[in-house]
Amino acid sequence: MTMLKTPGDKYRPFPPINLPDRQWPGRVITQAPRWLSTDLRDGNQALIDPMGAEKKSRFFDLLLKVGVKEIEVGFPASGATDFDFISGLVKADRIPEDVTVQVLTQSRRDLIETSFASLEGAHTAIVHLYNAVSPVWRKVVFGMGKDEIKAIAIDGAKVLRDQAAKYIGTDWRFEYSPETFSTAEVEYSVEVCAAVMDVLRPTPDKPIIFNLPATVECATPNIYADQIELFGRLIPNRDSVVISLHTHNDRGTGIAACELGLMAGADRVEGCLFGNGERTGNCDIVTVALNMYTQGVHPGLDLSDIDGIAKTVEYCNQLPIHPRHPYVGELVYTSFSGSHQDAIKKGFAAMEAKNDLLWEMPYLPIDPADLGRSYEAVIRVNSQSGKGGFAWVLEQDQGLKLPKKMQAHFSTRVQALADELGRELFADDIWAVFQQTYKLNTPQHFQLVDYEESKAADGTRLFAGKIELDGKEQSVSGRGNGLISSVVGTLNDAFGVSLEVKDYTEHAMTAGSDARAAAYVECVTAAGKTIWGVGIDEDVATASVRAVLSAANGASEG
Repeated sequence: MTMLKTPGDKYRPFPPINLPDRQWPGRVITQAPRWLSTDLRDGNQALIDPMGAEKKSRFFDLLLKVGVKEIEVGFPASGATDFDFISGLVKADRIPEDVTVQVLTQSRRDLIETSFASLEGAHTAIVHLYNAVSPVWRKVVFGMGKDEIKAIAIDGAKVLRDQAAKYIGTDWRFEYSPETFSTAEVEYSVEVCAAVMDVLRPTPDKPIIFNLPATVECATPNIYADQIELFGRLIPNRDSVVISLHTHNDRGTGIAACELGLMAGADRVEGCLFGNGERTGNCDIVTVALNMYTQGVHPGLDLSDIDGIAKTVEYCNQLPIHPRHPYVGELVYTSFSGSHQDAIKKGFAAMEAKNDLLWEMPYLPIDPADLGRSYEAVIRVNSQSGKGGFAWVLEQDQGLKLPKKMQAHFSTRVQALADELGRELFADDIWAVFQQTYKLNTPQHFQLVDYEESKAADGTRLFAGKIELDGKEQSVSGRGNGLISSVVGTLNDAFGVSLEVKDYTEHAMTAGSDARAAAYVECVTAAGKTIWGVGIDEDVATASVRAVLSAANGASEG
């Protein structure tokens, strides 16, 4: 089998919705919706090995910690595991007063009765009833007409009503899903939902939830938004209705469909924390929530420990989260490209210089620190990286802020190492080659033992010290216009090393009583070769002496 040359022979484009006065394209999301986690039901049904009681319990606790207020805890009629878990939550009083649990059931009397029994004693609970309504399901799956399908929904709603009257100790709320809504006629879905309303009699104080699922995503997200807006216009007593979205990701646009659905007037979002679900998954409510956050809208969920949340979800689901997954993936805040790294490095520098909190950062739509991430992994180095990458790593890991020209000088060594190793370079790799290049903490060549600086009668500076050369300590001295030039003069007089200083910079590496300083010196040898030296010390003057000796060590190697 191969792909068809004329796929139109087999597939038909999804028909658009006739809504010429649609309003949603001009709207923006300005407040968080009600969130319903379906991790313990829909997400659990999509696992190769469904969660047992221990993992479901751990996941439930995580959802409470995140701040999810509505949780679909299972399908109690599916078997003893779900029923016992749900009834156990109630009996153990593990459901906070401000949290509402929800269960799902097909529109069959015995299944509905089992669902109510699992929640006996709950303070507030939602029973979620569903049956499929779209043409393909009516024709292929059930072999029924529209009136027969509507009758299934009406009969189920009557059982909901009667069961709620039986269990009087619970504040019962109802949800109905015209399953396969996104591939059904909107007008027919409204007809079925209106019939359910006639039975359950919702009010503005106790509204009914209508879940309008993209059970299978078959169209572009704008069409789903049109369907949501049209449903909202046509459904009677809109103030007694909560429109809930339950998107899937078959076309890869489940999140976009959800966001456009909210713009189209929906009130509630159903999904899993990181989008787990049948086939290509459900709506990823973490991504939707953090998309809002980056637009200045608090989602009402606490995602500040994103790595801890991911760890629990991966444990419970036994599914890995992709390293490029939005907001939570291991590599989503990481740049390897040199141009990206340079832009991010400049962005952080600009943020430090500002006096406001406004986040203006190239390539990073959210501050990783807001989610409990550090900046250490924002820039990582491989063969694709430029000088901005390793410079950032050295600054974050060692506190060194290399001058621009020195970055260019050192970049060739980093590039050579990356090509040689054929892998990502870690902070230890970069620090090791840096020390090797600029002769830091190495026994060979010139090493400072001790020195004194004084001022001569003619105003010049005198350097007198002890320098170790190839393991032998020597007393040396020299003079110049300043400390650095006096060291340069000493090296020339005592060892015949001729250097001309072209540039010098210094900076504090740390603050406090244990502060250290770094000094960088650019020199040119008698042969015209550019040499860089680096010095690090608690005393900035001593750091500058060490920097000149570092340059002399580089010059001595030719």
